[in-house]
Amino acid sequence: MSESTILHVDMDAFFASVSIKDNPKLKDKAVVVGAGVRGVVLSANYEARKFGIRAAMPVGRAQRMAPHAIFIPPDHQRYSEVSEKVMEIFRDVTPHVEPISLDEAFLDVTGAQRLLGTGREIATMIRAKVEQEQGITCSVGIAHNKFIAKLASQHCKPNGMLEIPEDRILTFLHPLPASAIWGVGPKTNEQLEKLGLRTVGEIAHTPRSTLIRALGEATGASLYELSWGRDYRDVVTDEPEKSISAAETFASDIDDPEEILREFLRLCEKATLRMRSAGFCAKTISIKVRFADFKTITRSKTLDQPISGTKESFEIAKQLYLALKIERARIRLVGVALEGLIPEEDAPEQLLLGQRDVGWKQADSAIDRVKAKFGRASVRPARLMAPDVDD
Repeated sequence: MSESTILHVDMDAFFASVSIKDNPKLKDKAVVVGAGVRGVVLSANYEARKFGIRAAMPVGRAQRMAPHAIFIPPDHQRYSEVSEKVMEIFRDVTPHVEPISLDEAFLDVTGAQRLLGTGREIATMIRAKVEQEQGITCSVGIAHNKFIAKLASQHCKPNGMLEIPEDRILTFLHPLPASAIWGVGPKTNEQLEKLGLRTVGEIAHTPRSTLIRALGEATGASLYELSWGRDYRDVVTDEPEKSISAAETFASDIDDPEEILREFLRLCEKATLRMRSAGFCAKTISIKVRFADFKTITRSKTLDQPISGTKESFEIAKQLYLALKIERARIRLVGVALEGLIPEEDAPEQLLLGQRDVGWKQADSAIDRVKAKFGRASVRPARLMAPDVDD
């Protein structure tokens, strides 16, 4: 049986690249996607990265680092549109596509090689089509498994291609820092440093039993296998979403419960619209509240019957928030997550005695159709029509 050929395709500074594509005047300028001094950077092009700006950095800090950079608000609908077209290019090559996010995916091109050539030739074709059809660039890592393919794409950005043949894996992998391994975050890295393990090669030459004893069965065993370049996971096509969430960082800390509830309603409206569009219902509703001192708490409720409605979801989010009994606490961020997603057609429907033929479910469906035709702001709950609430 022949070895698998896996590609990891990663768009270069995707959000910023799409913004530049749509506005060519931004070309060759430092562009940062992220708005509001209290927001975070979602994407920065490579001109902006020269000044040390990185994703997840507070926008205020990025503005101090590069005051001349152009900061633009995100347009998630536009990014989704371009992402779907890019994924169509991938699916024209192989049906075995596993999207990881809007801007990256794994492709198993083992079977496609009979018609389209080597993994390197297929990667070259994909890069050319993405640039020609979408006006943006991507980087591609090529290897026999997902872990090495992803590492390869990270080492050839931007706009590059790197193939790691099987006989070169350890030469490439072992000099890398321990943090290069999936699952090694700051805490695990700290534990590894206490053991004197700073590179992947040092982990590989540590007995598996020692790693398990220090890090636990799952983490220790996983790090040992990955340190030898062994990753047995398949490319999973169309893996269902596990959750859909929405969050908002306020321009200034707020303590008005009515304003906070209004934001929860807006987030529920946004998240449930996405969920219904994807054809799911949720069994668990979660909220997140971050205070001015950055302390964050979460609460959730799991339901007997899955729901998909805005009103139902908001009522649960409202109950969870009010149950916190925090009066006049200054809040920085709130969020809502819809979890335990199941396909709508698989969701059992509970019939109630005296139930009306037309209810909130039908109303949500009608509202969704109107929004699809006339835009999201065309129909809003009355509570969100206050002038100080932006769409």
